[in-house]
Amino acid sequence: MNLNNKRLTITGGKGFLGTHLIRTLKSRGCKYISIADLPEYNLTDISDIRRMYEEQKPDIVIHLAAKVGGIGFNQQNPASLFYENAIMGIQLIHEGYLHKIEKFVALGTICAYPKFTPVPFKEDDLWNGYPEETNAPYGLAKKMMLVQSQAYRQQYGFNSIFLLPVNLYGPNDNFSFKSSHVIPALIRKFHLANLLSAGDFDAIIKDFQRNGDGEAVIRNSKLLISSNSSKEEIIEILKYYGIYYSDPHQHNKRNKLYELDKLDVVVDIWGTGSATREFFYVEDAAEAIVLATERYNKPEPVNIGAGFEISIKELVNEIIALIGFKGFIAWNTSKPDGQPRRMLDTSRALQEFGFKAKTPFKEGLRKTIDWYISLK
Repeated sequence: MNLNNKRLTITGGKGFLGTHLIRTLKSRGCKYISIADLPEYNLTDISDIRRMYEEQKPDIVIHLAAKVGGIGFNQQNPASLFYENAIMGIQLIHEGYLHKIEKFVALGTICAYPKFTPVPFKEDDLWNGYPEETNAPYGLAKKMMLVQSQAYRQQYGFNSIFLLPVNLYGPNDNFSFKSSHVIPALIRKFHLANLLSAGDFDAIIKDFQRNGDGEAVIRNSKLLISSNSSKEEIIEILKYYGIYYSDPHQHNKRNKLYELDKLDVVVDIWGTGSATREFFYVEDAAEAIVLATERYNKPEPVNIGAGFEISIKELVNEIIALIGFKGFIAWNTSKPDGQPRRMLDTSRALQEFGFKAKTPFKEGLRKTIDWYISLK
């Protein structure tokens, strides 16, 4: 399918993956691209979905919009994660069928796989068990789009495909501690730790203001980072997020005064570090989606990823080396690891639409770190 003259609607087009996908589509000559995203369209509201279809008149919808976050966010918001993701997918596919669009491209998630899926994850294993508990509401809500796509294809001949991306990372990712995934969260933690070690409190303030999460309730008092915040308040907020000065009494420097910015800095990390993950550079993900939109028209789900596995401990060491962190790390083993292992079998994507990831992991990680550190 030639996409150049098709009217394309990208849900979630203002987001992390959406901005990269739109750039890729434009580079291939696509002329008619519309975005369906907040605040113009609330895709949990059926009236907004119908208005979107009437106003944009898409030939193809690529559904990226999602309510999503890391383990902590998932634990705090299971109901809204299930409802909002399920209702978006159900209504968008149904209205797409009613409006007779040519194709619907649904983006699922690796969280849809069973907790103990054999590695590498094959598409045929998708229904062989229940997802990891912290991911289940989100993963199952997304997996319902596969059920709906196959049902609508069988009964109505509606062309809807279902792609299963692994964890994405790259420039323009979500770095908020409230909802970010592991790579952006770790990059930001170590960057802030470096700033704390250097005593650059102005840069720390700007970082929190940019990400909109410099607020915490500590000992029943609300703290908010602002340009007027004291060093002590900033240190309290950083400690709340697991970034703090080490105990001076551990340094055998008793009976001396300690300058705060001369102490070692510690970064807390959730879990044991033993869990493994696969990470997929966002520009590669955009390329995979475009190829599937052009070339794939079958009911079977397709994994899209980089096809490698790395432990969280190894990931931490890679980030430390690239970002130049000189302090200490502390594994918070009271926090969950999440799914024990994750890695996709991506052979179907190569066979069906010729996709193979191109970006080496260390190169993608370096690009992401450089982009984040360059923000002012």
